Amino acid sequence: MPTRHDIRNVAIVAHVDHGKTTIVDAMLKQAGAFAAHQQLDDRMMDSNDLEREKGITILAKNTAVKYHPKDGGAPITINIIDTPGHADFGGEVERGLSMVDAVVLLVDASEGPLPQTRFVLRKALQQRKPVILCINKTDRPDSRIDEVVNETYDLFLDLDADEDQIEFPIVYACGRDGIASLTKPENGTVPADSDSLEPFFSAILEHVPAPVYDEEAPLQAHVTNLDADNFLGRIALLRVEQGELRKGQTVAWIKRDGTISNVRITELMMTEALTRKPAEVAGPGDICAVAGIPDIMIGETLADPENPIALPLITVDQPAISMTIGTNTSPLVGRGGTGKGADAKAAVKNRKVTARQVKDRLDRELIGNVSLRVLDTERPDAWEVQGRGELALAILVEQMRREGFELTIGKPQVVTKEVDGKVHEPVERLTVDVPEEHMGAVTQLMGVRKGRMDNMSNHGSGWVRMEFVVPSRGLIGFRTEFLTNTRGTGIAHSIHEGHEPWFGTLTTRNNGSLVADRAGAVTAFAMTNLQERGVLFTDPGTEVYEGMIVGENSRSDDMDVNITKEKKLTNMRSSSADSFEAIVPPRKLSLEQSLEFCRDDECVEVTPEAVRIRKVILDQNARGRASSRAKNG
Repeated sequence: MPTRHDIRNVAIVAHVDHGKTTIVDAMLKQAGAFAAHQQLDDRMMDSNDLEREKGITILAKNTAVKYHPKDGGAPITINIIDTPGHADFGGEVERGLSMVDAVVLLVDASEGPLPQTRFVLRKALQQRKPVILCINKTDRPDSRIDEVVNETYDLFLDLDADEDQIEFPIVYACGRDGIASLTKPENGTVPADSDSLEPFFSAILEHVPAPVYDEEAPLQAHVTNLDADNFLGRIALLRVEQGELRKGQTVAWIKRDGTISNVRITELMMTEALTRKPAEVAGPGDICAVAGIPDIMIGETLADPENPIALPLITVDQPAISMTIGTNTSPLVGRGGTGKGADAKAAVKNRKVTARQVKDRLDRELIGNVSLRVLDTERPDAWEVQGRGELALAILVEQMRREGFELTIGKPQVVTKEVDGKVHEPVERLTVDVPEEHMGAVTQLMGVRKGRMDNMSNHGSGWVRMEFVVPSRGLIGFRTEFLTNTRGTGIAHSIHEGHEPWFGTLTTRNNGSLVADRAGAVTAFAMTNLQERGVLFTDPGTEVYEGMIVGENSRSDDMDVNITKEKKLTNMRSSSADSFEAIVPPRKLSLEQSLEFCRDDECVEVTPEAVRIRKVILDQNARGRASSRAKNG
């Protein structure tokens, strides 16, 4: 069959923070994608604000470099897909793999293969993609290159790789310095026999198969991702499998439901470095972007109008975690961060607080995110949103918050399914790296959450690696407690492992909540008296309302407290002379920590300025009646 030797399509996959985006940066710079005078940021592919803040890749993105071989041959276009390392964004990984012919598996020279390494590698092996192993960060002082290579071989065997896949080439690299080599360096050193990524480029050209096609086959192009442009509208990113796609051409659009309609390609673009440039034609193996089809969806096919043949739809893993997202129903809805003054009135104009706005935004998210589900609930202003994990859902809520939405978020729940008449729940494989002295605390923590230990290894460096199989429910609220118990030194990563029979009841949070019993502003006087009852979450002057959670109780039951109590004026002292020195600084919870903290009868209020935790039933008396009814059945 004819082959296109001028192009290679490769995806870079790895665990979180093993250096994917950094090594793509180095490839772009060394391939001459930028002018010498251009000012460049670190992690150029992480273009999203949230990606930069969190230091992780959330969306799969493609770039292209023109590589000029050293032997003076014709330049070769290398299309690179930078995929997320976190299993919660697995839908992005699956889409990325559908666009390429091979993968580069990046593994940290010290940490070795971790749960998300297993996840992304399993996806690549299932699709029969060849693999190039890149051992990155060889300059780390605690690197252990030989052991990591052996662990990777074990992982391939564990995932039932065939003989061809196990015979993978190995490249050793320091992505930060832009150096790679095929010769193994000493532990803790940068490869000495190279000063660039030239060996890495050579390995890609040698081991990534060039796209093959059939000259007689009609046009087939697969939509793998969506983007938007203020001028062009919706843009479909696609890979041309057979035939040629031209600007202005009329093609058959085969939709998800099987219906076919003819559409015209108004704009055709190809990626060069980080920008899209207009093009006239895209051939087999090319990754391009087209405009002019306003309702096109991921997984659909563009084909020849005379002979339309559909490509298979992209399938992704089923969701494991769900939570309810609805409109903000608190007394402070639409009133800004403090709820006071002219600032609040100005802020209300840009608020998105209606059910219609929230539903439209969730429907928009479904267009580009194939791993999400949105289901109706009994309430007309709330929807159940299902996703791969807590992080994926928290990222969606954070994006909506920044767009001006005010939301009420329910406690995350697991998505169960019935197998042979029994309820099964999702389970996770959790890998924990902790110093030896915290081993007992972590084992105890996992015991309470019904986790069973599968494996434990000690590298002799004072750190222990433990593997647990634990129900997904047990990991909701786990990370905050884990970091507290390990004094912030522990590292934990988990990955979906399948479904097992229901594990029974879990008690994950032992402490109750401190609940405000009236509306008003928090006073330093009240905080000073209440801080011995538990840990407070609010600053003096913050506006609260009845039913809002202002702290964590030191006991297991909830306590209604008056956090707005003022010091009365006497003939001896002034009421305004509060003692601020005695106040313990409050604990500020992020959105993820607030979701973890929630109990079943609590929810999170999210606004552009503030994240508050509150009771579902705000009225103190109604809450008491509901709890007594629940106890008495």
